[in-house]
Amino acid sequence: MLSHARRLQPALRRLLRAGAAPSLPHLPSAPHSQIPKTFPLLRRHLSSPPTPPPPTASPPPAVVSSTLPAVSANTNCPGCGIAMQSADPALPGFFNLPSPKSPDYRARLAPVTDDDTGISASLKTGHLREGPDSSRDVDAAAPLSTEPEKKSKVLVCARCHSLRHYGHVKRADAEALLPDFDFVAAVGPRLASPSGARSLVLLLADASDFDGSFPRAVARLVAVAGEAHHADWRRGAPSNLPRAVLVVTKLDLLPTPELSPDDVHAWAQSRARAGAGADLQLAGVHLVSAARGWGVRDLLHHVRELAGARGKVWAVGARNVGKSTLLNAIARCSGAEGGLQGTLTEAPVPGTTLGVIRVDGVLGAQAKLFDTPGLLHGHQLTSRLTLEEQKLVQVRKEMRPRTYRLKAGQSIHMGGLARLDIEDLTVGSIYVTVWASPLLPLHMGKTENAASMMKDHFGLQLQPPIGEKRVSELGKWVRKLFKVSGDNWDKNTMDIAISGLGWYGISLKGEAVLGLWTYDGVDVVPRSSLVHERASIFEEAGFSVSKIVSQADSMTNKLKGNKKTNKKKDSKASSSPSAAPEPSEPAAVIDA
Repeated sequence: MLSHARRLQPALRRLLRAGAAPSLPHLPSAPHSQIPKTFPLLRRHLSSPPTPPPPTASPPPAVVSSTLPAVSANTNCPGCGIAMQSADPALPGFFNLPSPKSPDYRARLAPVTDDDTGISASLKTGHLREGPDSSRDVDAAAPLSTEPEKKSKVLVCARCHSLRHYGHVKRADAEALLPDFDFVAAVGPRLASPSGARSLVLLLADASDFDGSFPRAVARLVAVAGEAHHADWRRGAPSNLPRAVLVVTKLDLLPTPELSPDDVHAWAQSRARAGAGADLQLAGVHLVSAARGWGVRDLLHHVRELAGARGKVWAVGARNVGKSTLLNAIARCSGAEGGLQGTLTEAPVPGTTLGVIRVDGVLGAQAKLFDTPGLLHGHQLTSRLTLEEQKLVQVRKEMRPRTYRLKAGQSIHMGGLARLDIEDLTVGSIYVTVWASPLLPLHMGKTENAASMMKDHFGLQLQPPIGEKRVSELGKWVRKLFKVSGDNWDKNTMDIAISGLGWYGISLKGEAVLGLWTYDGVDVVPRSSLVHERASIFEEAGFSVSKIVSQADSMTNKLKGNKKTNKKKDSKASSSPSAAPEPSEPAAVIDA
């Protein structure tokens, strides 16, 4: 009965307010006792005269900006560190602003009024109340949400977005506009200054290309600054004595079951001093793999100890050495990844980081950690290759040995980038193990055929370079001579490393004269052997089995087949008697 009365309440109020109603002329002035007895349950609701709802002011019109605000020049991308801009999509640092929205696009609904007759079902259930405070009551009765608040998305530039989600740069032509980073000019004065906070430099080197990726200039700068300030430090005078820690990254790319950590530790320290000079004093050597988490926690503890409470730590290395990947792994170990404004951009594209990025919340206290752009090493072969060619050279999986048994007068090609000639031997044969990317095709043959190999197969079966035109663009083909000796047939005793490509492992019991051919300006370094083992099964003469070689062979076979068919057609046409040309038939006319 009460629900029936509530449903009839709006209609009765309209009748009571109508003073000129012929059927009930005395109702507006009648007291509460004169209400008809057929509605006894309405006396409680009609005891007081109804109050009209307060007039609601119309909300102001929504203001939607038609022009997108430009980001200030001080705003840098948290992924790569470059200054962001929204003006020109062809320039580096471009990003898309989110679409503008009205400020009241989430405004609440208007309060329920007495004249609204379309909510009888809600009134029956008793979930809504009349009046302007109904929305407030609903909010008070609503259960609290237990879901965690979503983190705000970090705005990165279009280049970082493409690298993170697609693994390549969307606008390759804009890469030529990116400036090269000079660590010596940008950070060198701070390291050379006798005052200031304690400085720590992480010298990063790729395990698969140590001599090519090791930052020699920065290591020499640290050695010179340390030697200059060492005397003041001994006297107790205030002095900024920079320290250096060698970090060998991508350890998982080496055949780790065959390596001893102590041997690699000593080998890396000797190679670092050979590249920077004997004056380089290392505060430590760490072998890490950011992909698998090897050695990252020990590195973090050591860096915190050396940096102190207010030190500055700089991560320095060549392009694609893995600086951003390592710093992200350090942030995960420290538990500060949630405090970062977006993780650093990781991509196999060299030169991903474009500016100095400060990483907060990792070292604790007031110590600061900086990620720097990759250094461009002109002596690395990868600096001359295109992105597609770099994919064939970069090592992304654990390296496997490919061993050849050669005699004097034979050669081994590593794609179209390097060639090793066995010019003279005091023994019958020599074992050469190639350590490089498995995608790189190899070829073993006679040295006397090297000229024809370069003419007919460079850019085709032997890639990179991709395409015959790219061979001349890489530079001049030059030769370097090496005299090697060894006392063991079963283990590699010496390496000949090509910066940015890989190395040849040499094992022999005697002496040999080797000639290595590559492009002018590429560093070729003889060194002690890093991996002593060689393959148990030897490679055969000719091209190695690879997808590149098979595709190039099928292409050349098609070209040869087309040439043969064209020659047959030409010979048949020349042997047949010439006939008078027949008049051509008129073209048929087709009505539309």
